[in-house]
Amino acid sequence: MRILLSCIVAMSLLSSCASRKDLVYFQPDSTQLNTSYELNAPKLQAGDILAISVTADDVRATEPFNQISPYNNTGTLQNTNPFIPTYAIDVNGDIEFPKIGKIKLAGKTRTQAMNYLKTEISRYIVNPGISMEIRNFKVTVLGEVRNPGSYPINNDRITLLEAIGLAGDLTINGVRNNVMVIREENGKKEEFRVDLTKKDALNSPAYYLAQNDVIYVEPNGAKIQSSKYTQNTSIFVSIASLIITIVAVVVR
Repeated sequence: MRILLSCIVAMSLLSSCASRKDLVYFQPDSTQLNTSYELNAPKLQAGDILAISVTADDVRATEPFNQISPYNNTGTLQNTNPFIPTYAIDVNGDIEFPKIGKIKLAGKTRTQAMNYLKTEISRYIVNPGISMEIRNFKVTVLGEVRNPGSYPINNDRITLLEAIGLAGDLTINGVRNNVMVIREENGKKEEFRVDLTKKDALNSPAYYLAQNDVIYVEPNGAKIQSSKYTQNTSIFVSIASLIITIVAVVVR
C-alpha cells in the first residue's frame, strides 16, 4: 500500500493550484492611470494599404482625386463603398496620389495623415473631406487563449484587452503576469512584457496595439507539467497497473 500511496502522491505533484493573484486581472494598487491614445496611436508604415476617398460640396471637383466615385447615383456619400480606391505605402513611406504625386505618410498617425492630405488637396478643392482606412490592419493572438489566430481590425484603435477578448480570453493555464507583445516598426522588432494582474498594464506603450502586432500568452507550470504527463500517459498507466496488481497479490 505504501507503493500505491507513493504513486498517488507522485501524480498529485504533476498538478498545481493557481492562486487568486495568478488569475485576477488588474488587482487593486496605488497605480495612477495615464493612458493616452493620442500619444500611443499606431503610425502608418511601409506595406500598409490605405483606402482613401475625397469628398466636397462640388462632387465634380473630387473626380480627379477619386479613381471611383465615393458617391452613389443620388449624390449621397457611400460610407460602406468597398470600391474606394486603395494606395499601398511603398518602401520609402510614400503613396502616389492623383494630381498631387508622391506624398510621404509613413510615420504619421492616421489622423495626422488625413490632416496632411486635406491640406494638400485644399489647394485644388474648397474645404475637402478626407476618409482614410487601413485595409490590412490585423493583430495575431497566440498561446494560451481560447481561440488563437489572426484578427482583421476595421479601425486603427484596438487595445490589448480587446484583442484578447477577440481570442476568447486567456485560458486558466495562461500566464497573466508576463504577456508578450511583439511589434515591428521601421523594420525593427520590439518586445513588450505586460503584467495583466496589475493596473499598470493600462499604462503600457503596448496597451494600444499597432498593425501586425503579435500577442503571445505563455503556458503556466501546470500546463507544462500536464503536457509532459500526457506524452508519457501510456507508459505511466502500464506501470501503475503493474504496481497495483503486485500490491493486490501481496496484500492477499
